[in-house]
Parts: sequence; C-alpha cells; structure tokens
Amino acid sequence: MVQIGYTMMTEQAGPRELVGHLVRAEEAGFDFSVTSDHYFPWLRSQGHSPYAWAVLGAAAQATSRIPLMTYVTCPTFRYHPAVVAQKAATLQLLSEGRFRLGLGSGENLNEHVVGGGWPSVDVRHEMLQEAVEIIRALFEGGHVNHRGTHFDVESARLWDLPDTAPPIGIAVSGERSCALAGEHADLVIATEPKAGLLESFDRHGGAGKPRVGQLPVSYDPDRDTAIKRAHAQFRWFGNGWKVNSELPHPDSFEAATQFVTPDDVAESIPCGDDPDAFVEAVRPYAEAGFTEVALVQIGGETQPAFLDWSEKTLLPALREALGRS
Repeated sequence: MVQIGYTMMTEQAGPRELVGHLVRAEEAGFDFSVTSDHYFPWLRSQGHSPYAWAVLGAAAQATSRIPLMTYVTCPTFRYHPAVVAQKAATLQLLSEGRFRLGLGSGENLNEHVVGGGWPSVDVRHEMLQEAVEIIRALFEGGHVNHRGTHFDVESARLWDLPDTAPPIGIAVSGERSCALAGEHADLVIATEPKAGLLESFDRHGGAGKPRVGQLPVSYDPDRDTAIKRAHAQFRWFGNGWKVNSELPHPDSFEAATQFVTPDDVAESIPCGDDPDAFVEAVRPYAEAGFTEVALVQIGGETQPAFLDWSEKTLLPALREALGRS
C-alpha cells in the first residue's frame, strides 16, 4: 500500500513551469508531492534553481488536493531555523493543512553561498537537532528565547499559526541521522531503498511513522533518448550522499562524474516507456518498508508527456502491482 508522489525538481524547470507541472500531477492522480530546495542545480545541464518557497506558495494556491513537502530544506545555513518555522507555518495555512516540512543537514552545493565554511557532518547534525528544537518551540506559539551552541533566538513568535503544525520529516543516510530522525521527526526521508535505515529509525523511536523515499526515472518513448537525458542531467545521483553533501559547485559534480557512462546510469534509473521496469524500480522501496515513494521525472521539458503517460499507464500499473486500488 505505497503512495506514489510527484517531485517538483527545482533544478530542472523554472518557477511558473514547476507550478503548472504540479497542477497537472494533481489532475493525473499522484498521491502527494515533494519539492527540492536548492540554490544551485547539481549539473549545469539542468539549468535552473528558483526559490523553492515562492514556488510552494504559488503551488498551494494553484492546487486543492495534493499534499506538499520540502525534500529537503536545510534549516541551519542559508535559513535560520526561526525563519524556516515562519515559512512552514505560512505554507501550512496557504495549503489548508497540506504541507509537511522535510529537513536535512544540507549540501555544501547550496549552503556555501552564505559563507562561514562547511563543518563536519557531526557538527551539521548537532545544528540540525538544535534547529528542529527551535522550530517545534515556535510551532507551539508564544515567545521563544534560545541561547544554544549554534543558534540564538531573541523573543521570536509566530503570529500566524495553523491549527495543526506541519509534520516534520528528517532525511537520513546513516546511523546518526536515523537516531536524530527517530527521536525528533514525525516521518523519515531517504533516497535509497535500504531497509537498514528504516530499522535504525524504528529502533530510535520511529516505529509506525511514515517513511518517504524518492526515485529518479526517465520516461521517453525512445529508450535511448531517455538514457541520454538521464546521463546528461542525473549521473550525479549515484555518488551517494556522503559525496554529494560535500561538493561545493556544479563543476565539482561534473568532475566527479566524468567517468560515469550512459550504461551505468541505465542500470540504476529506469529509462524508456515500459511500465514494468518502473514498477520493478519502485518495488525495493515497498519491500524495504517505505510507505511513500516520490518519482522524479528527469528533464523539465518532458514533464507534460510523463504526466500524461503516468495518468494512463504508470500509476495504474504501480497501484495494481503494489496492492492499492
């Protein structure tokens, strides 16, 4: 019983296009949506990176049913956690309760723009935990004063609060982040179908909470075209987050992936128009215990065709295979 989501990939389309794509995704029947929050694209070939929160505000007004979620926001460098809390509360009001706040410890690619260096992963996890504590305190209402290891908050208050605070998700890639998510999150986020991540999340308090995965796909009636596009725009995906979180610029990702071949990409990303191949790529997430999987169609210009195909072919195939009517 896995829900299938749609990804507004801000690195591959402009703001108006992203909103239009999400409107169509809602019409096509996707169960939920997620939105990346970047300052840079991963590779120059992707070509975009608008401000995700403005896109989400527009999307909240342009849609009526589909849930929204950041996937993910780093609340520790570009954004102070007090500002993230204000943005999330506002989105929850604009969307009438459809917003979830996905958080993570960030990537150097996006956070370096404000200066201050890039600390070790242990420090970034400390910062994330402190940020979540600040955000939750502000969601409770009243004035918040905080003197912490990494952040100060001076008599802050959210004046527009929803009746129900946005659920908070935390992205995980290893034991430390799983412990942080299990203790402090309402749901867990991951980009690999590893059952061990969910087991660790459960051990630390996450049992019974939603778990959201993400999978890149490359639909095209011509499989070779789909592979070529996936290689051009998404070959960075196989680096793993220990690498992806450290590289500072799209040119760094170009260099790090210069020896990745189209065949390498085709082995890890379903390409073409065979729905069975897409179903088999989603299946490991279901078997690992994920309750939701957001698909990322590669290529901004390909979204309309992908969404039409999804409505007619892919979503019915996934729901039949995964036992959801």
